[in-house]
Amino acid sequence: MTVRLCVLLWPYPGREDALRLYEDEVLPLIADHGGRLCSRDQVERQATTDPIEIQRIDFPSANALKTFMADPRRLQLESQRANSIARSDVLRLA
Repeated sequence: MTVRLCVLLWPYPGREDALRLYEDEVLPLIADHGGRLCSRDQVERQATTDPIEIQRIDFPSANALKTFMADPRRLQLESQRANSIARSDVLRLA
């Protein structure tokens, strides 16, 4: 069963470019797990409470998502993620 996600991302102040660079590196790994990046949109922020980026991602199964999350290449980027992303909300879509 397809797992559909909507990901909202907020950067640490002044770390907007670092967040985008991290995402540029990690998002291509999705395809290696059978997933698909459906959309990646930059938000025209009206306030710092708005996310900076919204993504729509599909995985063919929960197991595919699990293997993506455990991918050693993604895990190697964890410090880059921790230093750039202040908050992320991942919503499962129906």
